[in-house]
Amino acid sequence: MTEILTIGHSNHSIDEFLRILKKQAVHLLVDVRSDPHSRYAPQFNRRNLERSLEPTGIEYRYAGASLGGRPKDPALLTCEGKPDYDKLASSEQFQTELRAIVDLAARGRVCLMCSEADPMCCHRESVVGRILRSWKVKVTHLSPDGMSHGGGESTP
Repeated sequence: MTEILTIGHSNHSIDEFLRILKKQAVHLLVDVRSDPHSRYAPQFNRRNLERSLEPTGIEYRYAGASLGGRPKDPALLTCEGKPDYDKLASSEQFQTELRAIVDLAARGRVCLMCSEADPMCCHRESVVGRILRSWKVKVTHLSPDGMSHGGGESTP
């Protein structure tokens, strides 16, 4: 069974974050933040993160335009302007990008990254994890201490 890890960068130092990824033997970090920048944790701004990953051999892939929890496409929003996660998950862009990531995970260890530490408060569980499990992909969330925890129940 293919497995995909997820992690929230939270308030980790970059060294601690990289240590967790290395411990989990991650080959590819997929950034699923809609906006890959952080005033709170600038070490996780896209360019800073890419530079930090270079010497580790961990590849970086930005997928927030397709898989991010705050889509820019108005067709993926409710009439109140909030993300409609069902529309997002069924969009062609989301489906295509997520299938490409599953294919990559079949060849190497992949970890999806967002900013929220708790996956239960993040779209990487409520949207991405849910869809992955429906495709029979094992989803394992890495907690802030680097320990792994399975996601929700697999969908039959």
